[in-house]
Amino acid sequence: MHISDQLHRFIFQSTPIRGNIVQLDNSFVQSLQHHDFPPKLRQALGELMVAGTLLAATLKLQGGALILQVQGKGPLKLLVVECTANLGIRATAKWEGDLSAMDFSEMVSDGHFVITLDPKDGGQSYQGIVPLEGGSVAEILENYMQRSEQIETRIWLNCDGKRAGGMLLQKLPDTGGFSDAEINQPLDTLDTQAGDADAWNRINVLADTVTDEELLGLSARTLLRRLFHEEDIRLFPEQDIRFQCTCSRESVGNMLRMLGPDEVADILAEQHNIDINCDFCNTEYHFDQVDAEQLFSSEIVIAGNQIRH
Repeated sequence: MHISDQLHRFIFQSTPIRGNIVQLDNSFVQSLQHHDFPPKLRQALGELMVAGTLLAATLKLQGGALILQVQGKGPLKLLVVECTANLGIRATAKWEGDLSAMDFSEMVSDGHFVITLDPKDGGQSYQGIVPLEGGSVAEILENYMQRSEQIETRIWLNCDGKRAGGMLLQKLPDTGGFSDAEINQPLDTLDTQAGDADAWNRINVLADTVTDEELLGLSARTLLRRLFHEEDIRLFPEQDIRFQCTCSRESVGNMLRMLGPDEVADILAEQHNIDINCDFCNTEYHFDQVDAEQLFSSEIVIAGNQIRH
């Protein structure tokens, strides 16, 4: 039975190898339902959404969010995926022209991959920026992990425009391992000294036999059994994934405050109102003169059609 919108963590017992499987169905549809993305773009976004969730599950996210961005110089200008610590996900993209005859490399051309860890609590964010290396979302992520995190990582992704799925394998240092305790915590304390020097190569050869149909159509348990039926695997309880947009009128208001009263006044003088759409969920936020007065009530007063100090 295919189970959708879930993250499944697993380990290969007595080895330093861990993995995640992600399948997106409703969360993928809900994330893109307000946008008329072409099929090639839906596919790329679906794969990046899965990749973001797979990576978020490997990090020590106690809160905040992981943000993945592909910034291209070709027709595909931007792919953005945000995955929170509690597996809320959202995505958007910017492009121009016809993408139908292009592969991923042609769509992005030259560009950069950006990964951001945003604590969402006012604390310091971490950001890594590297050139785009690879002809697919999976290759870009694998190259990033190898260069920046120095962790051997393999990723398999697929999206058919309606749902998306993927699998990640990581080889941790031989002195590392996995915890029996909280599955929501990093798997990093179980002894893995048992010798199996060929495990990483053997498991990768088996994983490379996975098909797109299996990634999208099989439950995690069935997929693992089909790929690794001779391996000793422990599968942890699943975690639900959902679409979650974190935009709000308050956050938009805070953004306008950052612009300052003079710039807001100039916009209102020219447009009479300020209308801002969320790029992720397409919600529109409307601010007029009265709203602006409330935003800056401690700093400014309204004089005619202008905001003044």
